[in-house]
Amino acid sequence: MPFFSVIIPLFNKAEYVERTLNSVLLQSFDDFEVIIVNDGSTDNSLKIAESFTDDRIVIYSKDNKGVSTARNYGVTKATSNYIAFLDADDIWKPNHLNALHNLIVDMPSCALYCMGYIKQKSEKSKIRAQFGTIADGYKGVVSGYFKNSLPFTIAGMGAVAVNKAKFIEVGGFTEGVTHGEDIELWTTLALQGKVALYNIVTVTHLINIKGRVSNLKIDDKVFPDFNQFNEAERKSKDLKVYLDNNRYAIALAYRLAKDSKNYKFWKNQIELENLNKKQKLLLKLPVGLVVTLKEIHQFLLEKGFYISTFR
Repeated sequence: MPFFSVIIPLFNKAEYVERTLNSVLLQSFDDFEVIIVNDGSTDNSLKIAESFTDDRIVIYSKDNKGVSTARNYGVTKATSNYIAFLDADDIWKPNHLNALHNLIVDMPSCALYCMGYIKQKSEKSKIRAQFGTIADGYKGVVSGYFKNSLPFTIAGMGAVAVNKAKFIEVGGFTEGVTHGEDIELWTTLALQGKVALYNIVTVTHLINIKGRVSNLKIDDKVFPDFNQFNEAERKSKDLKVYLDNNRYAIALAYRLAKDSKNYKFWKNQIELENLNKKQKLLLKLPVGLVVTLKEIHQFLLEKGFYISTFR
């Protein structure tokens, strides 16, 4: 039995998957299996993945059902007690699995294990995730997971490992949810168990920002039902603030898409006192001006200037 099962959902990532797989195979800790779930790719992604001859790689192909279903399917095929998730366009540093392994050995009772990460929004824009007041280099159980998951979520996709038994116990990713499925699952795990963090950067998470804001499609996106956490939110102000910031992101996406019905639905769930001044302003400004500001924001990101309404 390998120590880690690395789960990689694959859908039309021909431009990136070779680099991603190489980053896995170059790990200094080599006790792992790689489970690639080809989720109905229509480009050369599968062919590129099949060109790798490492015995640790196993590929399964299935009809396209979305990333949540693909990850859950991968876990059913996993033989390890710990699952490390990686998207097919992200990159691990060679010490990633070794650092995760050490974290698990030191703190074996946790449900979720996290590493530091960089978000790369363009070749010029690389942003180091900052977790509240947690210092760089911190290694241990996280106190105040939700409070410290702003402006960046401590558990970043590609930078986490989960206890397989805990994953199965909570039901895995909600199938059918296409955006925010990771936020939902990490929240569930953080409410039920301990979260460990080793705050050194071992992951680069690529963010696609191409395309005009006015052309972004949202009709086919399915977001989690955060109302499932209402009771927990009543007991935890930090959780309410954290989820309201995620609700704000969804509400703003619908506003940018000029979908007033869904915008109002998500906005009405937010306690505005939990947002900062910039966020409140964007919810008040005329839609056309918000779209223009977002396009300026994307342009600045591409040029290497990071501006966020979450801080």
